[in-house]
Amino acid sequence: MLFYRIYQFFIAIPILLVVTIVAALSTILGSMLGFSRSMGYWPGHIWARIFCFVSFVRVKVSGRENIDARTSYVFVANHQGAYDIFSIYGYLGHNFRWMMKKGLMKIPLVGYSCKASGHILVDNSTPSATRTTMATAKKQLSGGMSVVVFPEGARTTDGRMHPFRRGAYSLAMEFGLPVVPVTIDGAYKVLPRGSLLPRPGVIRLTIHKPIHAPEGGRHELATLMEQSYKAIESALPGQA
Repeated sequence: MLFYRIYQFFIAIPILLVVTIVAALSTILGSMLGFSRSMGYWPGHIWARIFCFVSFVRVKVSGRENIDARTSYVFVANHQGAYDIFSIYGYLGHNFRWMMKKGLMKIPLVGYSCKASGHILVDNSTPSATRTTMATAKKQLSGGMSVVVFPEGARTTDGRMHPFRRGAYSLAMEFGLPVVPVTIDGAYKVLPRGSLLPRPGVIRLTIHKPIHAPEGGRHELATLMEQSYKAIESALPGQA
């Protein structure tokens, strides 16, 4: 463990800092040049894979055949830890934008790159701000572009899944999009909330079948939330 900590401080952290800066600058520059649709995804995708590789974290994916690259989805995932972001960004295999808290804009350089590339910054402080958030989401969710949301709202503190909030589902209902539940298992062991340094490990990403609205109708909120919760829970050992 001592050698691993030395590796983290003197090799991994410097590499990841440089990679983060390069990815953020690439995203900003590419977006400014009019390529935000691709540059809002690919630098982050490569950055996430490098993060996992350098941290000795393997991500195993199942269910990728359940999604179509040309279809827009609302992906909803449980939130075990910080490595959820790297797992999804690096291994989901579908272009998307994050639906994230506006407060994340305060992260130097990274926050600006998120804004420049069109990630959806949630601001429900006023009715006008909420309308702006929804307008941004509508603009982004087209031509196969999707959105990823953590409906728990925050990382778990105990490794277990907690109740979902309705925001992501309201988005799916508003735009008539299928919801794809995604189970993340193992990220809590790699880096639980409150820890600063990750441990080597394996994260399993399970992409479930899309939940479509009834033909000719709309999603029913309570049913949609329950179905997606149960789907995610079904792939979590000891919780289903």
